[in-house]
Amino acid sequence: MKLTRLRLAGFKTFVDPTEVIVADGLTGIVGPNGCGKSNLVEALRWVMGESSHRALRAADMEEVIFAGTTARPSRNHAEVVLAIDNRAGTAPGPFAGEDEIEVSRRIERDKGSTYRINGREARARDVQLLFADAASGARSAGLVHQGQIGEIIAAKPEARRRVLEEAAGIAGLHARRHEAELKLAAAEQNLDRVEDLAAQLQQQIDGLKRQARQATRYRQISAEIRRLESALARRAHVEAAAAAASAGEATDLAARAVADRTADERAAARAEAEAAQALPPLRDGAAAAAAALERLRREGQELDREEARARSRLAELKQRAAQLEGDLGREQALARDAAETLARLAAEVDGLSRADKDAEAVRAEAARRHELASAKATEVERALTAAAAALAEHTARRTALARNRDETAARSSRLAESRRRLVGERETAERALAEIDIAGLDAAVAATGAALAAAEEALVAAEAEAARCRAAAAALSGPATEAEAALRRREVERDTLAKLLRPATAGAAEPVSAALRVSRGYEAALAAALGDDLEAPTDPAAPAHWLELAGADVDPVLPEGVEPLAAVVKAPAALARRLAQVGVVAREAGPRLQGALRSGQRLVSREGDLWRWDGYTVLATAETAAARRLVERARLAEIEDGLEAVRAAALAARSQSAEAEAAAKAAVEAERAARERLRPLRQEAEAARQRHAEA
Repeated sequence: MKLTRLRLAGFKTFVDPTEVIVADGLTGIVGPNGCGKSNLVEALRWVMGESSHRALRAADMEEVIFAGTTARPSRNHAEVVLAIDNRAGTAPGPFAGEDEIEVSRRIERDKGSTYRINGREARARDVQLLFADAASGARSAGLVHQGQIGEIIAAKPEARRRVLEEAAGIAGLHARRHEAELKLAAAEQNLDRVEDLAAQLQQQIDGLKRQARQATRYRQISAEIRRLESALARRAHVEAAAAAASAGEATDLAARAVADRTADERAAARAEAEAAQALPPLRDGAAAAAAALERLRREGQELDREEARARSRLAELKQRAAQLEGDLGREQALARDAAETLARLAAEVDGLSRADKDAEAVRAEAARRHELASAKATEVERALTAAAAALAEHTARRTALARNRDETAARSSRLAESRRRLVGERETAERALAEIDIAGLDAAVAATGAALAAAEEALVAAEAEAARCRAAAAALSGPATEAEAALRRREVERDTLAKLLRPATAGAAEPVSAALRVSRGYEAALAAALGDDLEAPTDPAAPAHWLELAGADVDPVLPEGVEPLAAVVKAPAALARRLAQVGVVAREAGPRLQGALRSGQRLVSREGDLWRWDGYTVLATAETAAARRLVERARLAEIEDGLEAVRAAALAARSQSAEAEAAAKAAVEAERAARERLRPLRQEAEAARQRHAEA
């Protein structure tokens, strides 16, 4: 990748559109302090994605826009366009196939910055990664400012490592890794957040399930309650109706009872009056009876307490008598046991005394018998050992003889079986040998060998044809690819030139330069003659425009021998008078003929020098924007004229390449079919050879 052009418009001190061409070799800009050299470097850093306004010597990012002077108003936007030559195909990623990459950054007041790569809007990160992959960038060590060499020498190992990584072209990988790490961290945070939200939602779901179950149960219970209430209300209604009927009957009965009770009341009232007269004597008797009753009640309570104390004492005495009886019985049982134990011990003492007297004689007899038994046991053990040894020897001999007998019988059986099998195999082989056709097998081997050889020859021929077709397809693929690449380059160049030459304002009329056709080599002369007037249209509705006026017959004539510029330029009629008053001369003849010019006339050279009738002179020291636009328009016309031929050539090359590829595919298919035919023939020949070998 190589920087070829830097275009600035409204950036800091570059208020007018300014273009800096980075030619082959060494390109330098020399000027006094304050002429804007540093602004060019800052423009490079700005378009490469610099995000710090301090690095651009500005209080904020909008200060890079031209702020205006006493003579010129401020601008509302600034734009920097950087053109990169990528014909070597070293650009990273999706831009590797582009011959030219154009990166632009535009800033508007109160709207921020926008980036574009080849006309498509992009992010700042995309631009930074593009230059990082190319070992460059806004903060790259490749942009060396004053004192940076000393800073690199005195830098820390981390800073030197960044410089070396940038020189190695892997800075973009670190930037992508950092971006990937940020994305992964964000993804992890999102996953954690999702897990938290999932847990919260699960809790909410569980709560809602419980609420749903409760709501369902509530609805069921409410429905059951309403049903039961309805049944109860119905039952209460029925009961109330029955009660009402019963109450009516009871009312009638109560009315009759009230009448009876009224009569009884009157009788009771008479009886009460009579009883009231007899009540005072009875009350006195009742009081005396009550006093006597209270005295008797207290005496009865005292007697009850005495009885309870007596009963308690009696129970205690009965319990003590029972305990004494139990203790007496236990003591009597212990006395009986002690007496029995004493009697038994006395008997045992008597027995032991008698046994002690007989023990000596018994012990002597037992010792004698023990000695005799020990001697006899020793003799028996010796005899038993000898008998066991003899038995073991006879048993081993018997076992060996039995094993030899079994092995001999088995060997005889195997030999007989082998003899029978060999006799059978001999008979089978004799029958098979009589049935084998050796001549037929030889003929089959020869036939399959011939068919296999023919198939192998056919396969070799198919492989050769496939290789030839593939080589032809490969030979045609390169020209087809080159033709398509040339077509794409021309189309890209055409689109780029058309975009560059398109009016800046949407819907604006085409400038008059779009209708001009100038001979090759006269672009600089035409640009010097008309300058920015070439951008004016012929539309009368435009603020600045060209109009066709009469009166060309009264215009002055150019000096003798001067060729008018109109002779090498095809232009609309509105430019006829202007072009007729411009002459084309050699550079050395311009100053000499300038004095012969009449009012309104001017002379130009093919190199771009200008001599005007009023003495104004411009020397061709550099390519102007107008001349460049004319060259670009001429190039655009040339491309459009030859584009159809290039497109036809590309289509023809692609058609030939497609035909060659189709032939190669057919040849490969034929080769595959030959291989498929060869496989069963090989198997058949191998089977025939196997049968012949077996015979």
